[in-house]
Amino acid sequence: MSASKAHQAEVAERRTKLLQLRRQGVRFCDDRILNLGYADSGAARKDLIRALTKNRDEEKAEASVYRQQENERLDALLEAAWPRATTPSPVFDKEGEVVDHVLDMRAVDTVLRLMDRRAKLNGLDMPVKTELTGADGGPLAMSTADPDKVAALIAATSRLDTDNPANTATSTADDEDDDESDPAG
Repeated sequence: MSASKAHQAEVAERRTKLLQLRRQGVRFCDDRILNLGYADSGAARKDLIRALTKNRDEEKAEASVYRQQENERLDALLEAAWPRATTPSPVFDKEGEVVDHVLDMRAVDTVLRLMDRRAKLNGLDMPVKTELTGADGGPLAMSTADPDKVAALIAATSRLDTDNPANTATSTADDEDDDESDPAG
């Protein structure tokens, strides 16, 4: 059964207020949210999910319309540029004689850019594949580390921006002890 327009307006207003309060960080169990007419925090949470889902569906529909408009614009531009990009034009010498036929490379470039834009707009390009490898193209070394060692490494590297770092990639714990005992170091 379809809800009346008044009820739809009431629901839309309540959801707008709910979204505003949640953006401000107000918890679902707060009286400001419950006073909007929700029986409990679970009902408010479910209504927020419904509101977000509805907005997402509306945004998808708007994006679809925009994508169609952009495709139509690209079609019109491609139709205008295509003949110059695919049909060789005559090249004349000083006397007006035809000496060659060549493609308009600017038009070819324009067509390629239009095609690239269409592929991006419609998600036609294949994703770029990235592969991580270890030394000399071998397998990537993976290991688990002791949390204390990781914390020590983070602490040591976070001190590298000081004038006299306590630890660097080229020093060891023994080196640090030597530096502290050497009055010149």
